[in-house]
Amino acid sequence: MAPRLLLSAYHFSMSAVAALAFGLPARGLVVIGVTGTKGKTTTCGMLHHILQQGGFKAGLISTAEIAIGYERRINDLKMTTPSRTTLQRLLRRMATAGCTHVVLETSSEALAQWRHFGIPYAVAVFTNLAPEHLEAHGSLAAYRQAKGKLFQALSGKGTAVVNLDDAEAGYFLHFPANKKIGFTIHGHGGAQLTETLNATIQKVEAHHALFTVNGVLAPLLVGGEFNVMNALAALGAARALEMPLARAVQALTNFNGTPGRLEFVETGKNFSVVVDYAHTPESLEAVYITLERQGPLVAVLGSCGGGRDKAKREPLGKLAGTYARAVIVTDEDPYDEEPRAIMEAVARGARAAGKRDGDNLWVVPERRQAIQLALSQAQAGDTVVITGKGSEQWLCVAGDKKIPWDDRTVVREELLALAH
Repeated sequence: MAPRLLLSAYHFSMSAVAALAFGLPARGLVVIGVTGTKGKTTTCGMLHHILQQGGFKAGLISTAEIAIGYERRINDLKMTTPSRTTLQRLLRRMATAGCTHVVLETSSEALAQWRHFGIPYAVAVFTNLAPEHLEAHGSLAAYRQAKGKLFQALSGKGTAVVNLDDAEAGYFLHFPANKKIGFTIHGHGGAQLTETLNATIQKVEAHHALFTVNGVLAPLLVGGEFNVMNALAALGAARALEMPLARAVQALTNFNGTPGRLEFVETGKNFSVVVDYAHTPESLEAVYITLERQGPLVAVLGSCGGGRDKAKREPLGKLAGTYARAVIVTDEDPYDEEPRAIMEAVARGARAAGKRDGDNLWVVPERRQAIQLALSQAQAGDTVVITGKGSEQWLCVAGDKKIPWDDRTVVREELLALAH
């Protein structure tokens, strides 16, 4: 226990130094923190869009993007929440640029390492909780507790926005807050809620969705039930900032999506290609369920290395084997693990679902070749779905080496090669 406490004290002190060195830049900003296992990045993107459409100059720091107002770039840091120094530097840039609000995707690891020191969160949003990063946290309870630090940081003054449909909603609602807002598509309630967003899904397809929330009709240009939940989380945060619901919904109607999240790549072919970040069984299944509505799937996937979430590898393969007509297992980010061992674990799952090597299952170590094979295998009406990396800009391999990479760029290059 002593080493853990000492490590926590080290992170606390270093985060304090970083925040003070940049003059505690978050003090003049309205900061909205979003935490959870799934949906954080898109929720952040949606809320940033709502704020910008609402006339606020807002900053955004998420796994996919970093934005200062309308100036945006892909996050190439390979971190959800940047290092303490980078985070404070970005917050200082945002404050200097005249931002009034910042939407900050706040990971459990960042919270455990006190990177949120000196950030007076006005709103804390909880999307959901599922087992992930348990090697780093030690247990699901410790993982949940780390995320709870975001709500502790409200110190009873801010607003908690909580997914009432998640089994852990009660835990995140028990923290003191000035206001508590819940959102649900299943009619769940909660104790001492200031407001509840009750939604009914009207229609969900791969490219769009339609739902009503508290009587307001809400069309989305992004598909999947999970994006309805992401939209509700963003709308809950907008309500926490006292934006009228109808105005927030209207702002969302022209949200075009987040890079690498259920992103359709233009093919010019008679099949579709989708790139998505899904790297947990729950997220992967949600993506497959959404996309199978428009036709058969050809799945390209791997699983991360470096000792991360080993237990999910076979389940990921089994899901691909269950939902896709063809499965291609490849490298993702092996770090310092043996890549073939990771791929073999995923392939075992696909075989357990009935896939056969050389028939409808292939293990292709080189990710570009795997994408090339998937595109060549695609038939009319198919959807090639490439998961695990989304818009990430690097492949991380042994020896701390990072190889420049973007699944979407590789798809476009290989489609061009197929055309010649």
